[in-house]
Amino acid sequence: MSESEFVNFQNNGNCLNRPRSHALRGNAVQTRPRHESTHSHIKAQKMGRSRFNIHDTTAPHFLTCTIVGWTPLFTRPATVQIILDALTYRQQNDLFKLYGYVILENHLHCIIQTDDLSKEIHSFKSYTARQLIDCLKHYNATRVLEQLAFHKKRHKTDRDYQVWEEGSHPQLIDNEEVLRQKLDYIHNNPVKRGYVDNPTDWRYSSARNYAGMQGLIPVFSEW
Repeated sequence: MSESEFVNFQNNGNCLNRPRSHALRGNAVQTRPRHESTHSHIKAQKMGRSRFNIHDTTAPHFLTCTIVGWTPLFTRPATVQIILDALTYRQQNDLFKLYGYVILENHLHCIIQTDDLSKEIHSFKSYTARQLIDCLKHYNATRVLEQLAFHKKRHKTDRDYQVWEEGSHPQLIDNEEVLRQKLDYIHNNPVKRGYVDNPTDWRYSSARNYAGMQGLIPVFSEW
């Protein structure tokens, strides 16, 4: 099933023509992130299974999506491409705005804005999970599949594998300063881990987009 078919199946064809949500308030600012403290005032409250309450579903949110058991799933280009394609599709079809992202070996951070955050997170995870499992089976990645089966939660009896951890820890971004802080955190994540010397050296992030270079996928930077 293609992503277009999958999205139409889940949403009965109604989501592709929805009116867009409001843009981030404030005047236009520089799109290049500044190196500032990552501490910010985040409006989120914790609830069961590491989920958070989403108080404003249409505002930009910083999200973290983690592979179950911290399994290193994004160590081959084919699996990373599934995520990149899914992010691109959702932008092209006006399902959400992507302000920034980074993909590491077992999780990803991103900032998105959409009309219904909970719905789009669920759709994104559901679709990519199926594609990732099919990809792993294609490459006969038996050991990784075994890990996804081992870490599957007991209550998920309708499947053999679990790809994503439950929840995405959405953190509301309600001003431009916090947006810059979160972009700075996202882009410097591979540097802090010692993977690269400069944020733009990491291919799988939006750092190049904000540095005036060609990124792997487009992002919404005109805020």
